Amino acid sequence: MSPKTAWTDPEDLRRQLEKRWRRGELLAARVHRESPFPLRLRLRTPTGGEVAEHFEAVRDWARNLREHSREVRGHGYRLDWQPVRNRVHGTNRLPTAAWVADADDALALLGRKQDARRFDALVETTRARQPALLEWLARRPLTALEHAEEWPRLLAVVDYLQAHPRPGLYLRQLDIPGVDTKFIGNRRRLLAELLDLALPESAVDTRHTGARGFEARYGLRQRPLRLRFRVLDPALAIRGLTDLAVPVAELAALDPDQAEPPVCTVFITENEINGLAFPDHAAGLVIFGLGYALDQLGAIPWLHRVAVHYWGDIDTHGFAILERLRSHLPHTRSLLMDRETLDAHQALWVSEAAEQRFTGELHRLTGAEQALFRDLRDNALGANLRLEQERIGFGWLERYLCELPSMAAPRR
Repeated sequence: MSPKTAWTDPEDLRRQLEKRWRRGELLAARVHRESPFPLRLRLRTPTGGEVAEHFEAVRDWARNLREHSREVRGHGYRLDWQPVRNRVHGTNRLPTAAWVADADDALALLGRKQDARRFDALVETTRARQPALLEWLARRPLTALEHAEEWPRLLAVVDYLQAHPRPGLYLRQLDIPGVDTKFIGNRRRLLAELLDLALPESAVDTRHTGARGFEARYGLRQRPLRLRFRVLDPALAIRGLTDLAVPVAELAALDPDQAEPPVCTVFITENEINGLAFPDHAAGLVIFGLGYALDQLGAIPWLHRVAVHYWGDIDTHGFAILERLRSHLPHTRSLLMDRETLDAHQALWVSEAAEQRFTGELHRLTGAEQALFRDLRDNALGANLRLEQERIGFGWLERYLCELPSMAAPRR
């Protein structure tokens, strides 16, 4: 590396300012009308030996710095100069320090004057309408700048929920001029940061977090979780209907004890095809395609009074879901999640995706389930081994179901 490459050039000075811009420092100072200027920049200069040995390069370096300075261009950095005496080349003036005098010079050097004007407009609008958000602007100035065009609409959402805390409406029902449902829905995380600062504590339910918890956090109505189920006994059909999807609250309100015959057995499976193809079963029904609704099953009182069987994949993730379900319905039995089923379908084994594998401890499994889970987790049977539920032979399922009546838990 030549000595010249170690000396600060105009681009190095600009990059020093650019780092401050990217950290948001230059804009944050404008929120509170503060100033980091005059700002001294780092300037690596030639040593005395380099001046003597590379005099022409040093002179070019100094000339280049000056040509890009405020002295020549009318904006940007200014230089401090100092006479340097050399016995060969005599006395010459060389830069010893670089300064940016004020924000205008910094913005001109960065080409950011228009951005700063847009940010100033955001600040003044916010100061007039939502002063509680000024601290957020100081912390997240570049994020605010990215949303400059839509900032008035973001403030309109904040204004509305301040005036109508926890309104109990769907997003679709919020009557905010210029703001539609998708606008709010696509900006949940950003709006949550603003609303947490602008709303009173009583209007924010902190138990709910993230984009998925947005509606519950701010008292908006949520799309109800629906549970899909099939009636497996024709005698239990609801006016001829056997395949239904209803909100959790409506399923909880049903009283299967009043059915004739009463519901005695419930099967739960994630896989939709398994749910659709599940064989008929006396006094039984199957709930399937749960997703996030799995955690709502514990809120259905009558599920605690019937035999419940969970059918999942034979892999670490499947056993983790079984554990989760038992945290809500402790009496749940596993269905076809055993070593015999696994061994009988060896030709159909596949690999579990690394991002889905569960490698921790489970505490709600039976002894046999725990032994199989640990073998799968520790790869004792093969690398990331799994048997997907839909690969299990249909006849294998039917034979298992034939044995269930004697296994059903007594009704309470």
